[in-house]
Amino acid sequence: MESPFKADIVKGKVALITGGGSGIGFEITKEFGRHGASVAIMGRRKSVLDSAVSSLRSLGIQAIGLEGDVRKKEDAARVVDSTFEHFGRIDILVNAAAGNFLVTAEDLSPNGFKTVMDIDSVGTFTMCHTALKYIKKGGLGRGMSGGGTIMNISATLHYTAAWYQIHVSAAKAAVDAITRSLALEWGTDYDIRVNGIAPGPIGDTPGLSKLAPDEMKINHSEDARPLYKAGEKWDIAMAALYLASDAGQ
Repeated sequence: MESPFKADIVKGKVALITGGGSGIGFEITKEFGRHGASVAIMGRRKSVLDSAVSSLRSLGIQAIGLEGDVRKKEDAARVVDSTFEHFGRIDILVNAAAGNFLVTAEDLSPNGFKTVMDIDSVGTFTMCHTALKYIKKGGLGRGMSGGGTIMNISATLHYTAAWYQIHVSAAKAAVDAITRSLALEWGTDYDIRVNGIAPGPIGDTPGLSKLAPDEMKINHSEDARPLYKAGEKWDIAMAALYLASDAGQ
């Protein structure tokens, strides 16, 4: 699909995207790159990172892939610092890494619950906290003209209730709370724009196939969705691109 934005709308910016090797994260990464940004993607699987970076570079995008687990402070520090060392600055942090699987609350172990909370919510805060020194106004590689941008990818599951997704719903509710709190504190103190994007059902993503299996779709009619269809990854990437651009101020 043709972008409604100018091709250089984020030219000169550097973006670090967790979970940027696949799904919504990769689509955001690709559109940032196509619109002028240099991109670094963080993920746990080297094969996925290598494939994603190869695809991005084939489009003429400056891209690097960095292995790391957002749950580990040492990985977060290494990836953030490596991004800065490679590109000389960090302007945008997108937290798109997520864990999900379908399970009843009765069958979900406390460890399984904790794993998703650690990836989605603790991981989001860890990355934000680690990147602050580069993204804040007057931070490393940045002047006093303004701070950078943080985007946290959430969901809509927790706005009501969702079958067999208590862990994901709790984690995304925490992500929303983190987003609001950091927007208040870091917007005031450091001129950082902190925003959240909460996608509904997005077609052709692992999340949709895992969290809305065929047996549940019978009761999830297209008639209940805005525009009578599922969203597309491109829709979310366009929202992220707007927020990352100067228009998002």
